Amino acid sequence: MQVTVGRIGRPHGIRGEVVVGVRTDEPDLRFAVGSRLDTDPVGMGPLTVAAVRWQSGTLIVRFAGVRDRDAAAQLRGTWLSVDSGTLAAPEDPDEFRDHDLVGLSVRTADGTVVGVVDDVLHYGQDLLAIRPGTAAGTAAQILVPFVKAIVTDVDVAAGVLVINPPPGLLNPEEAV
Repeated sequence: MQVTVGRIGRPHGIRGEVVVGVRTDEPDLRFAVGSRLDTDPVGMGPLTVAAVRWQSGTLIVRFAGVRDRDAAAQLRGTWLSVDSGTLAAPEDPDEFRDHDLVGLSVRTADGTVVGVVDDVLHYGQDLLAIRPGTAAGTAAQILVPFVKAIVTDVDVAAGVLVINPPPGLLNPEEAV
């Protein structure tokens, strides 16, 4: 599975540098000199980082073979990614990457099937977007706050996520 780490923006200067919009918590690791990044569209890469620097909080990158502003401009809008298999597991057992959670089966503590994690949303509060199964009625999507009080167990190896939903989370008519 590919994990997005950035998106190439406008050219910077005349020597082939570009501004990169960072989409990773580990930019220094992902954009280290010599790092190979896959691209979307595929025809634009793969790209190898030749030089990197931060300027006023903005990541500036030069890729091998990109020597001038015109070549850099051709890369604008290209998404950069890495294979998830190359990522080391987080050191904290309560830390998960989005791609680890997507696809997990969601159940309540009593074993009732809720659905499957479709996405992880980051809007100030991390939310699991769950595609409902049979127990959740006709809701198009259930948003579950990704907090320990509600998400009591995550077993990535077993493919299961256990929740303890407060009244009304799965069925609004049960709200107190």
